[in-house]
Amino acid sequence: MNRSPALRVIAGDRARAQIERDGLRPQDIRVMVGASGGPKWLALAKLDEYLFGDFFAGDRAQPLHLIGSSAGAWRFACFAQDNPAAASRRFAEAYQHICYAPGMGFEEITRHTHTLLDVVLPDDAAAKQVLGNPHIKLNLIAARARGLNAARARGLQAAGLGLTALANAVHRRALGSFFERVLFHAADHQPPFYQLSDLPTRQVALAENNLRPAILASGAIPLVLSGIPDIPGAGPGIYYDGGVTDYHFDIPFSQDGLVLYPHFYPTITPGWFDKGLKWRRANPRHYDNVVILCPSDDWVASLPQGRIPDRRDFTRMPDEVRIREWGEAMKRSEQLVEDFQRLAGGDLSALRA
Repeated sequence: MNRSPALRVIAGDRARAQIERDGLRPQDIRVMVGASGGPKWLALAKLDEYLFGDFFAGDRAQPLHLIGSSAGAWRFACFAQDNPAAASRRFAEAYQHICYAPGMGFEEITRHTHTLLDVVLPDDAAAKQVLGNPHIKLNLIAARARGLNAARARGLQAAGLGLTALANAVHRRALGSFFERVLFHAADHQPPFYQLSDLPTRQVALAENNLRPAILASGAIPLVLSGIPDIPGAGPGIYYDGGVTDYHFDIPFSQDGLVLYPHFYPTITPGWFDKGLKWRRANPRHYDNVVILCPSDDWVASLPQGRIPDRRDFTRMPDEVRIREWGEAMKRSEQLVEDFQRLAGGDLSALRA
């Protein structure tokens, strides 16, 4: 290889031991994780396509459970379709070309999001594929607002979010007084993370009448997009971005097998309100059997602007520049695939770095 490694592999102790003994085999992976983070996932675009178009292709003795919030949930709705690589590519290209006119209002931005979901799930057949996939099980997180956070008036909602941030800074469990985690899960197979007790959690089975609103809710950023009201099966209320409770996830994913986590960062931020709390990181015990795949520092530095795509790019650069640079990051993510193929083929140098 005539370039610096593009992929960094971070594995918990149990995951490392298993990979060194048996290699990284698709049948050993029980769960896959997808974080919130807006367009940051575009830096993983080609890796996403490869994982579900090739690495996980074919039948499995046990299902693979996907758990995602916000952008992670949208990505994973592609992966549970019959042609996951094509669906993922379709979503990435549509996301890349989103354009917001200066001064675009709250409701108009929300309508853009609904249009984007039409790309992810273009028809009823795609939705049925997601719900009926025998091998790939979609699970996603949304957050049901409580108190002032459920207010329609943006001023009241902003006040509620401010109180939430203060309470969360004192203790993460206090977040549960302001938002309830909602786990939308595959109806025919209970996921290994079904029972979560760190925050108030409601479990709701995915169905034809709630799949679309659940995905929309999981990406509905407070004060940026409209919340989704009264999702069937989940009960009355206003539902928002799953990253509020589970930004990068700090939960016990599974005690069986490995957990694969293609991520854009080498660090984990548990919830949305923890982004500014540098001392708050995930419990290491939750990551003992997790394999994180993330871009290396050298690879990120080589991208346009020296960083991965970011939601702030919508306002800090012209659309034509942003679209071009995001496209370059997506194209260059093919190098992540090359490095992952070496890992899966038995080259453990990245694991030992």
